[in-house]
Amino acid sequence: MDVEIINTGKDEKQLKMKRYIGNNYQIGGTRHYRLSEGFSDGCRCIDVRTGSGFEYTVVCDRGLDISLASYKGINLPYLTENMEANPSFCDPWETEWLRTFSAGLLTTCGPAYLSSPCSDEGERLGQHGRWSGIPAKRVADLTDFESGDIIIEGDLFDSAPFSHKLHIHRTIKSKFGESWLLVKDKIKNEGSRPVPLNLLYHINFGYPFLNENSKIYVPSVNCCGYDEYTQKRMDERNSVKSPNGENYEKNYLHTFDKKDSLVTAWVHNKDIDGGMAVYITFDSKKLPFMTQWVLEDVKDYVLALEPANVPCESRDVLRARHQLPFLNPGETLDFGFKTGVVSGNDNITYLINSRTVL
Repeated sequence: MDVEIINTGKDEKQLKMKRYIGNNYQIGGTRHYRLSEGFSDGCRCIDVRTGSGFEYTVVCDRGLDISLASYKGINLPYLTENMEANPSFCDPWETEWLRTFSAGLLTTCGPAYLSSPCSDEGERLGQHGRWSGIPAKRVADLTDFESGDIIIEGDLFDSAPFSHKLHIHRTIKSKFGESWLLVKDKIKNEGSRPVPLNLLYHINFGYPFLNENSKIYVPSVNCCGYDEYTQKRMDERNSVKSPNGENYEKNYLHTFDKKDSLVTAWVHNKDIDGGMAVYITFDSKKLPFMTQWVLEDVKDYVLALEPANVPCESRDVLRARHQLPFLNPGETLDFGFKTGVVSGNDNITYLINSRTVL
């Protein structure tokens, strides 16, 4: 049965289909639960099934980030052994952030700082900010089977007395019968002083979707390496090697044509299920930078594409370079991206070559 009929409204086909099912979850929907083992104990999660074969897990207690994701049973993201660690185990100092880094499809970095630990104007800052260690409040599941909308939203608060006060409202949306998700973030400064705003969407891919057959397409106008090791390997930025303990991290920085507002980057594996690709579409005026992180180590085998409003540099470096953006008191800014799966090599090749924005 074609699940696309669930998007047609209350017509004859939909009414006929509903005669066959005892629960809408037979087609798709959401499922809420708490994890119960190791670092993950007590962590609230929501599984999303779109009915198209595209499924993912929203982690309410990890900044409404996304851990598991698959298409027709094929895993898409890189997962660390930490999995969905409860935020009570998070340690923001130095590089301790890594000890509860789950990766998954999405780990959000920020909102007030990111990248390497530093001291900025006397304030000690750890790695990649506090976003992924913030449990969400007022989580609402607004999924509507009749309209075909799958919507999860909630609020995050990065604030402290005598410090900055940022309120984030995140919305995650999908459609029944379709293979994509949309993340929208509204970030408001509810304090009395300007606050540095550093935001990076750490979107991670792993095996089996990621392997030696995977190709990377980023329609940037400029690409450079963050370090000497990467600069010597600029010709490797569109491909992925086999895992090897002698490989180290490569970090590329992409920037985009200012005339094009929306851009779409791709990861394509031509040898999986007749060809499979994941795309990431974002507004390059709001997120003018994309870091491409590649590590082809044993077990740590990962590619991340990371749209951001700043280069992936520590806050003291950004301040010194006059690249540090601020959010003024009472100001609200919107950010977000869309990601999804496309199958079929001919279809994928056409979309990539035509620079189609999805």
